[in-house]
Amino acid sequence: MSAILFMTLVIGGTALLAWPLGRHLKWAMDPTPSLVSTRSKIDRLFLLVGGKAVGKPQGWKQYTLYLLVFNAVMFGLAFALLACQQSLPLNPDGKGALDASLVFNTAVSFTTNTNLQHYSGEVSLSYFSQLFALMWLQFVSAATGIAALAALARGLSGRKHLGNFLMDVQRATFLVLLPLAVIFAVLLVLGGVPMTLEGSAVATTLEGIQQTIARGPVAAFVAIKQLGTNGGGFFGPNATHPLENPGLFTDVLSMVMIILIPMACVWMYGRIVGSRRHAAVIFGVMLALLLLKAGSAVYFETAPTQALAGLPVEQTVGNLEGKELRLGAATGPLWGVLTTSTSNGSVGAMQNSLNPLTGLCALVGMWLNATFGGVGVGMINMFVFIVIAVFVAGLMVGRTPEYLGRKIEPREMKLAAIALICHPLFILVGTALFAATAWGIDTVNNAGPRGFTEILYEFSSAAANNGSGYEGLGDGTAPWNIATGLVMLLGRYLPIILPLAIAGSLAAKKPVAESAGTLRTDGLTFGIMMLATIIFIGALTFFPVALLGPIAEHLAYMHYPLI
Repeated sequence: MSAILFMTLVIGGTALLAWPLGRHLKWAMDPTPSLVSTRSKIDRLFLLVGGKAVGKPQGWKQYTLYLLVFNAVMFGLAFALLACQQSLPLNPDGKGALDASLVFNTAVSFTTNTNLQHYSGEVSLSYFSQLFALMWLQFVSAATGIAALAALARGLSGRKHLGNFLMDVQRATFLVLLPLAVIFAVLLVLGGVPMTLEGSAVATTLEGIQQTIARGPVAAFVAIKQLGTNGGGFFGPNATHPLENPGLFTDVLSMVMIILIPMACVWMYGRIVGSRRHAAVIFGVMLALLLLKAGSAVYFETAPTQALAGLPVEQTVGNLEGKELRLGAATGPLWGVLTTSTSNGSVGAMQNSLNPLTGLCALVGMWLNATFGGVGVGMINMFVFIVIAVFVAGLMVGRTPEYLGRKIEPREMKLAAIALICHPLFILVGTALFAATAWGIDTVNNAGPRGFTEILYEFSSAAANNGSGYEGLGDGTAPWNIATGLVMLLGRYLPIILPLAIAGSLAAKKPVAESAGTLRTDGLTFGIMMLATIIFIGALTFFPVALLGPIAEHLAYMHYPLI
């Protein structure tokens, strides 16, 4: 009961904070035109800094082109800095050169807002690399997602020009992410998270043994990694490290940061398209799925580990393996669901220590990739499900489907179908290839279904731009670095480009007057239709691999009681 109450307070409290933040996001990303307001003066400053290119309105093609070019430049700069880290300053511990495939994977990972880490931060990277190659990317990659959502919403509101990408990136970075990161970084420092540029500390234990303790500008790194749904840890163990997550205060604070902006993005979307009731329906569907997964994960994790499985229930306390007991056993599975529902990827407990069905809850979050999802892009992914739901509803009532006053026709449906198919395609093809070859077989830590799940989880994380992993997998090899790097690139940009194309197509159409036969998208009926669409598509796509992995592992041990 206490675990359920804790879960409800964390998720419910963040949902309340998301409402005013959504209003702020609308103010920041889509201000009302004015010549004298302070907000307009801020945009004029952005124009002054960015030049003429920032002031030009862009259609969906131009907006997408600028987005891709900007992200390519981001990747190039990050690659160069990581490749030369041994020769750059702020390297008090003398970190050496990185393998070329690892440089590629890491640069792709942070450019795509994934933060999949095939390295241990405190072991492999200098402070310069952490701050100026990676932390910088955690700002601008998250800003890219917020910008893309704002552009999508503008197109769906009927505007032919979706805005200006360079202007939107500045707005998202300096008016949303940076102020929030400063506030939460200060709170993290107050909670005991280190913030220093000094090298590792050397301490002598009570036994007289010298111990080297890694440290650094951790608080600044953690704040944006959580707020931007980035997830990359300053330390290898991520948020299970006592210096990255010293206590229950920082633990709760981190979980709030993980879901705060993704929740607020739904309200921003509703305000821009002009229908807060429609946003409330979307928010309700997302929240219902999140609560279902979180509640299930906490319940499934009450099953004991195999070492204690034969004992009477009253003699067991659930699965404590891989948990930070100083933070409470329930925080691990809850964090696991929040981080995979929002494309964050940080971990508050070791994912590979979760019970099979708890691990399945985390996988479902990445497979659906729309339960709030990553900053900005989670709502974009949900938009694809909305288009499918509207089309199916139109077929059921025998009318041309309409969304926000514009007809959805074959062109839009083709684009939505491609966007929907891409995600499972990247996951399933990659999993099949590595599960059948030495590239994957020789790197798994466990045989049987658990080993299969390790491979499946890695490709699910890469395709969903999540970044978490079933640790134990030997994923630091060149095949893993290159394969997941390519999946991260495709999994990031196709799901952004295709919905922007749909928005551009709908914006060019004349609005259709609402009639008695129009399916309203701001009521309970449409909410149920959305929920059913998400569940049916998800089940049909991923149930077979779920059977081969976590479900098969659970069934192998089902003679042990769950509670």
